Amino acid sequence: MRSAASMPNVLATIVVISSMAAAILLRPCHGFQQQLGGVIRVARSGVPPSYNLRIRRIDGASQLVALQYNTRSFSRVYSSSSDDNSSEKARILFLGTPEVAATSLKSIYEQSQHPDSQYKVVGVVTQPPKRRKRRGKEIPSPVGLVAEELGIYTLCPEKARDAEFLDELENEVKPDLCITAAYGQYLPKRFLALPKFGTLNIHPSLLPRWRGASPVQRSLEAGDNPVGVSVLFTVSKMDAGPIVSQETLEIDENEQATTLLPTLFDIGTKSLIDALPKVIKGDITMDTATVQDESLVAEASMIDSSEGQLWPTKMSARECHNRVRGFSMWPGTFLYFQVGDDGSNDPVKVKVVETRVLEETAEPTNVIEIGPKKGDGLRLVCADGSILEMLKVQPATRNVMDAKSFVNGLQGNSVRWLSGLDE
Repeated sequence: MRSAASMPNVLATIVVISSMAAAILLRPCHGFQQQLGGVIRVARSGVPPSYNLRIRRIDGASQLVALQYNTRSFSRVYSSSSDDNSSEKARILFLGTPEVAATSLKSIYEQSQHPDSQYKVVGVVTQPPKRRKRRGKEIPSPVGLVAEELGIYTLCPEKARDAEFLDELENEVKPDLCITAAYGQYLPKRFLALPKFGTLNIHPSLLPRWRGASPVQRSLEAGDNPVGVSVLFTVSKMDAGPIVSQETLEIDENEQATTLLPTLFDIGTKSLIDALPKVIKGDITMDTATVQDESLVAEASMIDSSEGQLWPTKMSARECHNRVRGFSMWPGTFLYFQVGDDGSNDPVKVKVVETRVLEETAEPTNVIEIGPKKGDGLRLVCADGSILEMLKVQPATRNVMDAKSFVNGLQGNSVRWLSGLDE
């Protein structure tokens, strides 16, 4: 901790900045950055990371008025807006983390910039920056990067229940409405009590089916069609709030989570934007939204990496195929192959990347062969005689390849799938 004696040295590094239309942005956990676009950034100049610059608006100008010692456990970004004519607009706080949520934030922000918009985005909450490598640079979340690009006040609490974070929302941000999109943290009752219009959530399933952490993955694994997305009010119980709107989507039988998730979030964001004026006017409330039928609940439990292994002795080709589709983002799916007939080679772990189910059936066997036609995949016959065709695979330490490339690498050796490993 810095002593009070060090304060003169710190103050000597501070330059007071005043600008009618400028925004001053500070991310203490990363240090100060240089000017980019219309946002003024202050170079670090030796200011220790244990101090925050407090920015307040004075007569429409952005003025640096105080140096504040930082004992907070969360990262903060301060940015001021030159829009003084929007005080009557509803104040929206957006919470999200991954790329799909960043796209939602952009859409909501762009809509808020229309002259007739009834709301403005006054803040963003996202997960703290992560280091991708042990000694690498901390990288903000995709939502954090978009918020920085747009110059939006941003908070990155370690936990959403942190008292100082909640104090900041209550005393500084003062949201009228909160929007969550794959934020990744449980929201406590104190948070939910802050916005007068409540908290809306974009959830990529047809609730009450697939409440929980992995709705898209579980819906594809189950072979659901149609699938869909819900906009609902958030309550303490996970994904159990009353529903504002739902959209359904018919999908191809080979659609994977990698492409379906962003599609559903795009649809859900449009649905949410359509509902916002009615929520702000009070036409849609917790009391008027549609209550979920608890008898129809299905839980979308968090996926464990061990679920990625395919078991042709226990699963049909359709079940294997649906798991490949559902787990395409993470953890992926895999089998163990034995190359050669003499058993001298160690089993090879092979990731199954893309598959399809053939209409024909065959006698069960553990021998894997490529189909006779151009473009055919590796054919795996399950215990019930159904056939899974593997179009793209990835052997351990190798790149993703098509079936023909895999067979060419076998140099004439046979290949079989193995059961019993990791069972």
